[in-house]
Amino acid sequence: MKKFAWVAAIALMLVALLAVGPAAAKSLVVAVDSPPRMMNPHGDDSDAGLSYMANFFDGLLQRKGAGGKLVPALAVKWEHPDALSWKFYLRKGVTFHNGNPFTAADVKFSFERLGNPEVSEFLNTGKQISAVEVLDDHTVVIKTSEPIPWFANNMHQIFIMDKESTEARDSGEVQNRPIGTGAYKLEEWVKGSYVRLVANEDYWEGAPAIKNVEIRPITEASTRFAALVSGQAEIVTGVPVELYEPVVNNAKLEVVSRPARRSIFLALGNKAEDPWSDIRVRKAMYMAINEEEIIEKVMRGHATPAAQIPDPPTIGYNADLKRLSYDPDMAKKLLTEAGYPNGFEVTLTGPNDRYVQDEKICEAVAKYLAKVGIKVNLDVKPKSIFFPEVADGVLDFYLIGWFDGTYDMGRTYFKIAHSRDAEKGFGGLNGAAYSNAELDKLLESTAKILDTEKRKETLQRLNKMAMDEQIVWIPLHYQEDLYAIQKNKGISFDPRPDRWMVYKEISK
Repeated sequence: MKKFAWVAAIALMLVALLAVGPAAAKSLVVAVDSPPRMMNPHGDDSDAGLSYMANFFDGLLQRKGAGGKLVPALAVKWEHPDALSWKFYLRKGVTFHNGNPFTAADVKFSFERLGNPEVSEFLNTGKQISAVEVLDDHTVVIKTSEPIPWFANNMHQIFIMDKESTEARDSGEVQNRPIGTGAYKLEEWVKGSYVRLVANEDYWEGAPAIKNVEIRPITEASTRFAALVSGQAEIVTGVPVELYEPVVNNAKLEVVSRPARRSIFLALGNKAEDPWSDIRVRKAMYMAINEEEIIEKVMRGHATPAAQIPDPPTIGYNADLKRLSYDPDMAKKLLTEAGYPNGFEVTLTGPNDRYVQDEKICEAVAKYLAKVGIKVNLDVKPKSIFFPEVADGVLDFYLIGWFDGTYDMGRTYFKIAHSRDAEKGFGGLNGAAYSNAELDKLLESTAKILDTEKRKETLQRLNKMAMDEQIVWIPLHYQEDLYAIQKNKGISFDPRPDRWMVYKEISK
C-alpha cells in the first residue's frame, strides 16, 4: 500500500512538472536598470520610460529590426499632402485593454494632450500641432503650425490613449494604470519592486509568445548581476562594464551587445559673465579632457570616441567632424589668452544612476580640468533630482546623454540647443540655457526643408557650426549597450537600437 502511495506521489509530481514546464517557458523575468516614473505615456519622454510604455501602448507607427525601420502600427498607411498636413489611415478592428474600440477620436485626444505641460513632456511636438481633423472613424489629418520634416519619424513614440477612460479617471489613476492597445496589459505594479505584465490575447498583431513578464527594476549594477547569476532573472539590461569579464566567463550566461546610439557629452551655458562664454575657454576645457583614457580606464573599452552628439544613422551626422586632440599644454595657453592664467571655479552637475559609469566619468573630468587650473566642484545626484534641474535650465556645466528617436538631428537641436522658449516648446532640455541667435536662425530654417538631401546637408552645416565654431558641447563618447541572458533557456533576443525592451519581440 505504501509502495502504491509512493508511486502515485511520483506520478503526480511528474504531471505537475509537465504542467508547469510549458507555462514556465511562456514566462520571462527581466532585471532592468531603471524603474518606471509613471504609466502616463506622454509624461516621460526618456528611453527608459518609453521602454515600459511600448508594451502597453502603440503609436500610429512602430520601429522594427536592428535598423529601426519605420513601419505601420495603429495606422496602416500615411500621407504628407502638403507641408503642414499629415494624413493617417487607421487600422480597423483594434480595441483597447478595456474593450473600447480604437478610433480617430482617440488619436485626436492623444495629440491634443501633447501640448499640455501638466501631462506631457512632448511639448516640442505638441506645441506645434495647430489642429487635428477627424474625417471619419478611421481617417485623421494632423496639421502643424510649421513644417516638421521629422513628424512621421516620431510617430512610434507618441502613444495613443483611450479618450473615454482617460477622461473618466482621475489623474492619479491615469498615472498608475495604463489602458492602451499594446501587446501587454498591466497586471500589477509594486513601486520599487516589480512590474508584472500579462499578454493581451486580443492584440491586433497577434498574441505575444511570452504570456507573463515580470520586470524587476534593480538600479544597483552588482545586485542586478547577482539576480542573473542566481537564476532569479533570465535577462538583464545594462551589464556593468566592470562585470563584463565575469559575465563572459560564466558558462551559464551569454552576453549580447551592440553599439549604442547614445552619446555622452558635457553641456555648458554661455552667459556673458561666465568664463566659458569665451570660445577659447570652451576649447581649453575640451582639450584638457583625455577621452581615450576615460574609454580605456572608466568604460573598460566599452565605448567609442565621439566628435558630435548625433550618431551615424541620424540625419545631420557629419563624418567630417573630428575630436579636438587631448593637449593640456594648449589648454593652459588658451586659458591664459582668455585672461584665466590661474583657471577658475565651476560646478559640474550630473546623474549618478542614469548612464554607464556616469559618476566616475564626472570624477575623471574633474581630475583632468584640475590639471589645467580649473577647480571643479562635483554635484552628482540621482536622476530623479538631476533631470528636473535640466528641465528648469538652471545648470552651468553638466554631463548628459542623448540619442534621437526620430533619427533626425533637427529635433535634437530644437530640444537641447535652441534658446529656451516655453511657448513654442523649444529648448526644453537645454539645461544650461545656452543661447545663440545665429544657431537658432539656421536651425529654424531647417524646419522648412523637406527635401531629404538638402535637409541632410543643412543639418550637417549646422552640426559643424555647433561643434567646431561654437563648441556648444564637449562630446565624450558613444556608449555600448550590454545585455546578458541565461543560456539554455531558448531565449531569442535581438536588442533594439533605441534600447527599449519590447517583449512581443522576444520569444522563448
